[in-house]
Amino acid sequence: MEASTHTVTNQAPPLVGYDVFTADRALSEAVERHVAPGLLDGVREELTALGRTAGSAQAQEWGRLANEHPPRLRTHDRYGNRIDEVEFHPAWHRLLGHAVTSGLTNAWGRPAGHVRRAAAFLVWTQAEAGHGCPLSMTHAAVPALRTDPALAAEWEPRLTSPVYAEELLAPGLKAGALFGMGMTEKQGGSDIRSNTTAAVPLDGGGGEYVLTGHKWFCSAPMSDGFLVLAQAPGGLSCFLVPRVLADGTRNVFRIQRLKDKLGNRSNASGEVEFDGTWARLVGEEGRGVRTIIEMVAATRLDCAIGSAAQMRQAVAQAIHHCAHRTAFGGPLIDKPLMRNVLADLALESEAATVLGLRLAAAYDSGTPADRALLRLAVPAAKYWITKRCPPVVAEALECLGGNGYVEESGMPRLLRESPLNSIWEGSGNVQALDVLRALQREPEALDAFLREVGLARGADHRLDGAIKDLLTELADLDGIEARARRVVERMALVLQGSLLVRWAPSEVADAFCASRLGGDWGAAFGTLPYGLSAGAVVERARAVA
Repeated sequence: MEASTHTVTNQAPPLVGYDVFTADRALSEAVERHVAPGLLDGVREELTALGRTAGSAQAQEWGRLANEHPPRLRTHDRYGNRIDEVEFHPAWHRLLGHAVTSGLTNAWGRPAGHVRRAAAFLVWTQAEAGHGCPLSMTHAAVPALRTDPALAAEWEPRLTSPVYAEELLAPGLKAGALFGMGMTEKQGGSDIRSNTTAAVPLDGGGGEYVLTGHKWFCSAPMSDGFLVLAQAPGGLSCFLVPRVLADGTRNVFRIQRLKDKLGNRSNASGEVEFDGTWARLVGEEGRGVRTIIEMVAATRLDCAIGSAAQMRQAVAQAIHHCAHRTAFGGPLIDKPLMRNVLADLALESEAATVLGLRLAAAYDSGTPADRALLRLAVPAAKYWITKRCPPVVAEALECLGGNGYVEESGMPRLLRESPLNSIWEGSGNVQALDVLRALQREPEALDAFLREVGLARGADHRLDGAIKDLLTELADLDGIEARARRVVERMALVLQGSLLVRWAPSEVADAFCASRLGGDWGAAFGTLPYGLSAGAVVERARAVA
């Protein structure tokens, strides 16, 4: 007979067996807002199916296994032949395969493709975030390849295919393909113009080159192809490097080692060497940054959406725990101070989701105004949302107490993952400086931004005041670089406030404007002003299994 002290009571059940999409009211409402009525039923059906799988015990187990059994590099086969392959646990392939078949690499050719893909990315990466890297790179490679119609015709059908084919084969033998990226090098990091990898054109023209050099961070080195930057005779240029050549032989792509990372353990990031590596020019010589910038912009938006996904999962776990845990005479969720913390976290999560989906909708619309808005809003959103992710996840973990600090809860994996997107595709300073460049060189981008936030003008006095203060900041160019982070933070908050005032329930918009824009807020979560409808905000964010 088991001792009474071993009876388990007052422990929250696992948050499992629920629909991740439908349970997220901020996300589902954003999809309804940005998808045309004639498409909405079908889009809602596909996202609901994906949400049920993402919330299942099976998907959660895949996520655990993929991280507990990280990828391994095999440089040689048993006979000493160089093969440079990365081995993954079967759970990784299950996650990645389901994502590909669910359309997470196909946004560019479908109606409402960017909104439905962004929503799917936000839903599915809550099960496991690491495999989002190859999904993002593959999706984002399409606009860069379109600078060369012949390359796009050859590769785009493979990149947008719903077929997941993990074997390394000649491109013509693959029904589906994944892409990676290689930009940064040891000596430069974000200063890509200091790259030393050399590209020498082959005789006969045709855009064929051989590369010699290295990449310090190569994302998803197991992929079928890569977009890389190298110094051609005409300057820094963009190239397509396939892993396998058309005749079936392996291209020279030496993976020297895999990075031992803080988080993102399921995903491979490597250092690679080129030595007579065959490559095809993408775009024009000397215009590599301009060619690859559309890919970078798309991956930056994915960084923001991926961080929104991590925040959403952390908040869902915190609220679920507090709804089932009793302390000091009642459920934790009913305690005023805990309710303040949860509401504060929920505001951050909803603001990130609403902004990410609005920018995805801007990609779908393709209007000149939305294209101009993206030029400013993508780096601003990437900067702010990814910066907010680590403190949100850390505070949500604390809501679970000691239970949140143990690996079995899943919260430590979320916490390790949370800083990544702020670093990936340009750290905070790079994003802030990119916003400054747009402000200085592209006045139409600021006009589009101000028109967007102005749609809510007059609806909340705190938002109106924040817009006025932002305009004052932007009018003073003295020392603007040193103030860049401050300016970009205010831009992101004003944009989030405008979207919430227009589209969120009044209790959400009121709490956001009072705290983030009105200044009635402390330096930690759980410091919302007294008198707000914190309970309604928390209940809105609750995920019910």
